[in-house]
Amino acid sequence: MRIGELSRRTGVPVPTIKYYVREGLLPAGQLTSPNQASYGEAHERRLRLIRALLDVGGLKVSAIGEVLAAVDDPGKSVHNVLGEATERITPTYGGGEPDEEAEAARRAVADLIERRGWRVGADYASAQALTAALAALGRAGHGAFAEVLDDYADAAERVARTDVDFVRRRVGLDDLVESVVVATVLGDAMLTSLRRMAHVDASARVFGAEGGSEGDSGRGFEGGSEKDSE
Repeated sequence: MRIGELSRRTGVPVPTIKYYVREGLLPAGQLTSPNQASYGEAHERRLRLIRALLDVGGLKVSAIGEVLAAVDDPGKSVHNVLGEATERITPTYGGGEPDEEAEAARRAVADLIERRGWRVGADYASAQALTAALAALGRAGHGAFAEVLDDYADAAERVARTDVDFVRRRVGLDDLVESVVVATVLGDAMLTSLRRMAHVDASARVFGAEGGSEGDSGRGFEGGSEKDSE
């Protein structure tokens, strides 16, 4: 197909497609003449993947380039590809000045990794992100969240097993790429939405007013002004 058809099928403007090609996110089309190129289903699939990472995953173009470079490397094992891709999409936070909360968080994360036997280094981006989150909770006066860290870890392990089982059913590099996206970036978006829905339900059951309707109890946790409900 021509680039115009690729644009129509994906909803991505032609200038944007050309930009992705220049940035190395999308392979160039096959030249059919000095000024025209042909694109196939693989281009359409990769383009939809890029848009999913951008629109739903919220990744920057530079981060997407790094993720795709990792999954396109034929010399890496599946485990290494998955590890590199997920590390590249993990948000990073400034560590700030060392303080008591940061040190306590670092110890808590190291103890968690050792206690659960996780094959994860304390220098992994995800471990550092958890350390930053725990330190921030401590500074905000909510350090007690560390007491339920294993409960969160139990839930995370169940989700991770589901992710890996999903990926194992995929064969071929293209399927692996999409599996990584679904199981990490897009999976995170789905999990966050499910968690917030569950929060609404749990809040309604624990804190909801007696006699209130099901709709009223849900709105209470999520918020919303009277004007919004009119």
